[in-house]
Amino acid sequence: MNEKILKYLFDIKSAIDEVDFYFTEKEKRFENYSGDIQLKRAIERDLEIIGEAINRILTIDPEFPIQNAKKIVGLRNQIIHAYDNISDENIWGILMIHLPKLKEEIEVLLR
Repeated sequence: MNEKILKYLFDIKSAIDEVDFYFTEKEKRFENYSGDIQLKRAIERDLEIIGEAINRILTIDPEFPIQNAKKIVGLRNQIIHAYDNISDENIWGILMIHLPKLKEEIEVLLR
């Protein structure tokens, strides 16, 4: 595997692990997320990192096998450029449904 792609995959894994870490001290509940501005900003930053890493992977290999890669990059762009259109519910759904799937996918690619 390309060295740069491998580095970006590790960056994605690290960002996902950070999001998981944020909930080691507090229960992973919507109320805990939506009521904590620092937590929301930290998670948004990790989602930006994930999206940028995937964008860079796709620049190297446009056919790289990450499901929903373009949607993830689109989320990154939305967080950065259309921050006023981000809803807590949308981000929470991503954390609960899509991030665990991406984590599994990245772990498989890193093996």
